Amino acid sequence: MSLNPRFGVDVLGILAGAFVAVAAVAFTAPVAGWIAFGVSTGLAVLGATGAVLAKRLSARIGHGVLGLVGLWSLIAALVFTTPALVFADALAVVLVALVDLTVHEASTERVVHQLDVRTPVTEKIA
Repeated sequence: MSLNPRFGVDVLGILAGAFVAVAAVAFTAPVAGWIAFGVSTGLAVLGATGAVLAKRLSARIGHGVLGLVGLWSLIAALVFTTPALVFADALAVVLVALVDLTVHEASTERVVHQLDVRTPVTEKIA
């Protein structure tokens, strides 16, 4: 059994967004802004890499949107200084990652329910 890279990217997006949301509330505005800058840089690179390397169109779209939201959060963290915007950007990252994860799991669940279970040929003979 192997872990799907799309699942890993989405879970990292959720965890990173949650971390930035807590940092926006817990720290002062400049500190929260720099934390958001660092995390958003990683998310933008991760989303862009995932969008380029993904084979399925839905994964490319999901990772591309996550990368774009990470890029916007990166720019907003440097331009704007309010912790509320950092918090809102973090929630946007979490929302995009959750939606992409839901789309991925719904498509995986659909495939699992359509599988036809058959007994092996060796068991039929015995």
